[in-house]
Amino acid sequence: MKIEHVALYVNDLEGARMFFEKYFCAKSGELYHNRTSGFKSYFLTFDGGARLEIMTRPEIQDVEKNPLSAGYAHVAFSVGSKEAVDALTEKLKADGYKVSSGPRTTGDGYYESCIVGIEGNMIEITE
Repeated sequence: MKIEHVALYVNDLEGARMFFEKYFCAKSGELYHNRTSGFKSYFLTFDGGARLEIMTRPEIQDVEKNPLSAGYAHVAFSVGSKEAVDALTEKLKADGYKVSSGPRTTGDGYYESCIVGIEGNMIEITE
């Protein structure tokens, strides 16, 4: 058994698609649009085959994100090396995204950083 994909609701579908393409080398599928409900989505595919569905619909409600709330906490991307973690973290920081931790080696041995990404969603960058 494997996880087929993870899904994320966003307000700005095109902005989210461009974010993941620019920083995480996502390959986007075609836009799906259900004209009856207003639902729209893209499936994004990453190296190794992992997929993320980004979705929107007119009645989405924003809630303040708290990194210590119950539920999904973050999505993690492996970029291959400590140097790549450092470089991507700096690029995101320079582009205005908040670095919430790291880069650092965690107590369990991971080299990582965490950023507050598109629409306040936490993203972990690991080697």
